[in-house]
Amino acid sequence: MGVPSDDAVLIQKGKKPGEPHVITVNCPDKHGLGCDICHIILEFGLYITKGDVSTDGIWCFIVFWVVPHSSSPSIRWLSLKNRLQSLCPSCSVTLFLNDQPSNSAASPVYLLKFFCLDRKGFLHDVTKVLTELEFAIQKVKVTTTPDGRVLDLFFIIDNMELLHTKERQNDLYKQFDAVLGESCISCELKLAGPEYECHHAISSLSPAVAEELFRFELSDKETRLQALSSDMTQLKKANVTVDNSLSPAHTLLQIHCVDHKGLFYDILRTLKDCNIKEGRKFVDPEKQNGLCSCLKVEMHHPLRVVIANRGPDTELLVANPVELSGKGRPRVFYDVTLALKALGICIFSAEIGRYSSSDREWEVYKFLLDENCGFQLSSTSARNQIVDRVRRMLMGW
Repeated sequence: MGVPSDDAVLIQKGKKPGEPHVITVNCPDKHGLGCDICHIILEFGLYITKGDVSTDGIWCFIVFWVVPHSSSPSIRWLSLKNRLQSLCPSCSVTLFLNDQPSNSAASPVYLLKFFCLDRKGFLHDVTKVLTELEFAIQKVKVTTTPDGRVLDLFFIIDNMELLHTKERQNDLYKQFDAVLGESCISCELKLAGPEYECHHAISSLSPAVAEELFRFELSDKETRLQALSSDMTQLKKANVTVDNSLSPAHTLLQIHCVDHKGLFYDILRTLKDCNIKEGRKFVDPEKQNGLCSCLKVEMHHPLRVVIANRGPDTELLVANPVELSGKGRPRVFYDVTLALKALGICIFSAEIGRYSSSDREWEVYKFLLDENCGFQLSSTSARNQIVDRVRRMLMGW
């Protein structure tokens, strides 16, 4: 099913403006490869408009037609190709080895520490630089002082694995200097120490907020808001069916749902975490129902967005499930800060952490909103507007 190639990844750019670019991956297969490819495509701010995936469990052939999101920075196509190429198993690696967990050393975590004068959109501007330069944000701790200054702690991983070099560090400093200018008082970069573990878990959530964030089904309020966000008068629920009659060797899954940014990633992430592999038909009714139920939830509700009171203050919370491999969803922090910047809302403090609920791990983003932003944050209509704008940005609507 294909032949070994020195170029496992090919990218053909669209010939005309607006025409999709075509990404082709032709390599030995391994469990979860499609999910990992879609993770990187989403990380680069690309939207998959069409896909064709074939595998016999040994070799795979994947074609994705992609277009950039309107909010995405310019795409670094060569870097995208290199990142995708790094996922592909070597043609000389046996199938047995491909099925084993990777023992490669984890990428080092760096602490990027800013002390700056605060201004509107500051947090997103920093996030945009890190995203454009291909840094993955692992954790964030942002605090605004009473005198209008901000202390930012970004725990980051370099996806290019070059941050130990002076050239890469100087490029990072140069980009920040161009964006922040004289508002930056100090900037420090070092390998993260014990403080990374201190900030690993999210601060405590109230039982009411945790129930709303991690509930299995949408509440009536969330259903109305999501219907508003997707420009539908009635919310269409995801429909998943299993058909074993069309192929003697395979099970057909048919999924009908509202489109959203990262849809292919959410489907393949769910299949990967449910340990669905190439092989025998999926015939156990109990397992079929369990998989269909999981897919419906992930298609219908891949990201959770709520706004709540934290004492006298207003807090925006966003949550998404973490892959069993430990990976979080790409670009969530980027999209939320962009939405808040577009609304003219300043962020007093922010934090990213992990939280365990309902036998799974979640990545939780907490934003304490500045009351002096021109929004009446205590009003229901203003809060609905914030939730709607953030959800639209996250879902690509």
